[in-house]
Amino acid sequence: MTFIAHDTLVWLSKSIGLFYLLILSAAVVVYAYWPANRKSFERAAKSIIEGEDRPWG
Repeated sequence: MTFIAHDTLVWLSKSIGLFYLLILSAAVVVYAYWPANRKSFERAAKSIIEGEDRPWG
C-alpha cells in the first residue's frame, strides 16, 4: 500500500485549486463578454435607471 506524503498532497491540492479558480475566472469573463449576452446585460443595466425614482410607499 502506497501512502502519499503530506507535503505532496498539499502541493497537489493547491495546484488543482489554482487551476480550478483560473478556469472558473476565465469562464466568467467569457460569459460576461459573450456577444449573445449583451442584450440581457444592457436590459439589466437600464432597468435600474428606468424604475420609479420616488420613495416607496
